[in-house]
Amino acid sequence: MIYADHAATTPLLPAAAAAMEACRAARPGNPASAHSAGRRAAALLENARHRLAAAVGATPREVVFTSGGTEADNLALRGAAALGAAAGKRHLIASAIEHHAVLRTLEALAEEGFSVTLLPPGADGVLPAEAVAGALREDTALVSVMLANNELGTLQPVARLAALCRARGALLHTDAVQAVGQVPVSFAGLGADMLSLSAHKFGGPRGAGALLCREGLRLPPMLRGGGQENGRRAGTEHLEGAVGMAAALKAACGQMEENAARVGALRRRLCGRLLSRRGVEIRLLGHPQQRLPGIAAFLLPGMSGEEMLLRLDLRGICVSAGAACATGEPGPSHVLEALGIPARQAQNGLRVSFGAGNTVEEADAIAEAILGVLEGAFWR
Repeated sequence: MIYADHAATTPLLPAAAAAMEACRAARPGNPASAHSAGRRAAALLENARHRLAAAVGATPREVVFTSGGTEADNLALRGAAALGAAAGKRHLIASAIEHHAVLRTLEALAEEGFSVTLLPPGADGVLPAEAVAGALREDTALVSVMLANNELGTLQPVARLAALCRARGALLHTDAVQAVGQVPVSFAGLGADMLSLSAHKFGGPRGAGALLCREGLRLPPMLRGGGQENGRRAGTEHLEGAVGMAAALKAACGQMEENAARVGALRRRLCGRLLSRRGVEIRLLGHPQQRLPGIAAFLLPGMSGEEMLLRLDLRGICVSAGAACATGEPGPSHVLEALGIPARQAQNGLRVSFGAGNTVEEADAIAEAILGVLEGAFWR
């Protein structure tokens, strides 16, 4: 099997597995308990918090452990909306290509009386800062723009957007789930107020994530109960998940430069083979330079991404027709439609996302399989 869907999820790194096993072997208790087993658990949790913070340019107090990126996005958006409403600010802005965790939450907030503005990106998938500047209003409470798009791999100018928002009194949240562990990310350097991340995107365990929340910004909790996470997220923490996530991120950051060079070379090789074949009009999507190294997004001629996915799967190749979280959603990709691609064509998107374990031979095999399917369909 050739696995080239690392944007959907990544294999658990050995460093994460070892850290989680060591955590289990320590027989920790509940981090909130006062006895020795509880204190041992609390120490492990805080060590993970410090390690995670160090890897993303944050302080330990800014780390709120969650169950993943979706919860982190919900906590950020609902918390910021509540703060805004209390100050008479009920306008929210986001890009039209956000993850469904953001878009669905905004839909719910709109039903609750908030005004929502969705901004389309340019044809290259980059949201112009000028568009955000023009949309900001006196009553804007929050702007949410992802750091890297999960379907295109395109990077957004989040640091510039954060400066714009700060000058206009609005909060800036960035969903960095697809970027953390793939490219250097500094919470302090970006200047964002909130940042979401998820462990399974960089070799950590599933069911673990975090929201980075700027010191001094006191979000109301979405989950109520105990006082865990400094009163910001109730519920006993997923200790093994936090430990594994911190270990995975440290390992991913340590290998980042080498891995980026490797997967970038594979992506370029794949694109070169697909785009140079005469008689097959495949379109490469997204910004040519401002992007994650390992994601390649294509628009196929005359075939849906779903059909191509199934045909490749029969050949032992795992890729994606779009975001894994949107699988089963009816209709074309909202990301491709936001690029101005007609709805019928927007169903023809295909994403190939490489990881450190992929090889040149696998990239070549993927290219030949895609071309073989398309050429076979053409002559059928």
